[in-house]
Amino acid sequence: MAKSDDGSAALEFITVGVILLVPLAYLVITLGAVQESLLGVEAAARHTARVIGQADDVESAAVNGDAVLASVVDQYGMDAENVEVSMSCSPAGAACPSAGATVIVTVTTRVSLPFVPPIFGLDKAASIPLEAAAAQKVSRLWGTG
Repeated sequence: MAKSDDGSAALEFITVGVILLVPLAYLVITLGAVQESLLGVEAAARHTARVIGQADDVESAAVNGDAVLASVVDQYGMDAENVEVSMSCSPAGAACPSAGATVIVTVTTRVSLPFVPPIFGLDKAASIPLEAAAAQKVSRLWGTG
């Protein structure tokens, strides 16, 4: 006798739907986390460079740059321990920052994939590196007033 297939289409649809839906949901969650951190890294680089370029002197540039960086890291929910900042100036021989130079701020971080446990360093191995850089021209009259 032949076995009846009545009612198996719904079961197959549910099974295939779940198999396809779970990876799709994980992809959406992962892309959202990466996009949030990418926007945060870009904003941190841009605003920090702008504040350093518009400061009155080296001390206020350092204080204001650190304050803006901490604010952006907090606003975008990034892990402050994973955020690294470097600053350079062009032309290379000049003090950084200095009058007439271009300040280049580079911010890097790593985004851990969602639901990856911190066992045996898996969260560090399964992370995505992000980097953003921003440049700001410093006034020729910087530090004179």
